[in-house]
Amino acid sequence: MISLSEIADISAGYSFRGKIEEQAGTGIHAIQMKDVSEESGLNHDTVVETSLPSKRTPDWLQAGDILFIARGSRIFATLYDGVFKAAIASPHFFVIRMTNQNALPEFIAWQLNQSPARRYFDKEAEGSVAKSVKRTSLDKTPISLPNLQRQQTILKLHKNIHEQKLIHRELINNADKLMKDVALNLEGQQ
Repeated sequence: MISLSEIADISAGYSFRGKIEEQAGTGIHAIQMKDVSEESGLNHDTVVETSLPSKRTPDWLQAGDILFIARGSRIFATLYDGVFKAAIASPHFFVIRMTNQNALPEFIAWQLNQSPARRYFDKEAEGSVAKSVKRTSLDKTPISLPNLQRQQTILKLHKNIHEQKLIHRELINNADKLMKDVALNLEGQQ
């Protein structure tokens, strides 16, 4: 086991003094907590453009950066895919950027969402309802780093299982819709 800080740089998201105001046409995209979910990752459609409150040049997000939500009821990591030319993460995130070429960002993001890391975060987090993981705790997160081939194998398995879950969820939704239609037809016959 190694600590996360041994294979990655970790920084806080970009600091705004208040609400992030939408300002279309700036080309600067601000990723907020509302834009990410553990299951589907980053929702590009909800990310707003904004202007920066200071002239300080931000550390723009790069493809492969991991966005880590360290506060709230659900603590998780998701991967930034680099879809926006200029993007920043809101201050609710920690941005994790790999410095070790033997660590695949997708694999580290996956690992941060698994039960051993969750147990670690539960133990380290402050607060009972709205938990918060400090930067120092995130730095020390224990990470297993198998070779690249094994990381890729685990990611393929994860992707396959995720796709199967989506298919099953769609089948269940279709079955529920079918049963609703049957019930409505019965009601209409009376």
